[in-house]
Amino acid sequence: MQLSAGPDLPHTRSGAVHWLSTAAVLAAVVAAAALVQPADASTKDGAADAKPPRPTVPAPDPHAAKYPLTCAPGASVDVTASVKDDMDGDGRPETVAVVRCQSDTGTPPNGVYVLSSAKSGKGAPKIAAMLVNPRDDRQVTGLYARGAVVGATVLGYSSDSTPRCCPDMKRDYTWEWRTDTYVAIPGAAPGSI
Repeated sequence: MQLSAGPDLPHTRSGAVHWLSTAAVLAAVVAAAALVQPADASTKDGAADAKPPRPTVPAPDPHAAKYPLTCAPGASVDVTASVKDDMDGDGRPETVAVVRCQSDTGTPPNGVYVLSSAKSGKGAPKIAAMLVNPRDDRQVTGLYARGAVVGATVLGYSSDSTPRCCPDMKRDYTWEWRTDTYVAIPGAAPGSI
């Protein structure tokens, strides 16, 4: 003998209203759970939303540094570009500066220097590294810094007869901080501008 299922009971049928009300209650429970935190929850001990500590020493002022340039008598040193970042990971920002001797005519060569400040933050910035030597007769554009990497485009001349107003060679460079020194990483071989 087989048992008959009989008529459907009202509580066993599901309709649109039943499913909508169930979804609404479930959404309310999930939202409430997301908003409620335990009483001992905090943002310390390396929590993802904790802000990194601000540097206690400001980045070196590129205009306050003394650069090893031999300029004409009475000519000042121009800082044509600078960027700031913590490049060596010590928690104190460095400044990278592109500098040249001031000139009313011609295009003097650029030097690129990494500046660091004293631990106290007082006194003139110190030159920590020279990335481009002005004696190499180069122009530098597009300076940037991202963490341990400094990058720029270095312009040069294919011969001594090329006018110094108009560099005709271009190469991108990056300098990467590795084990207490900057390592130059040249881009593709130089080509004609």
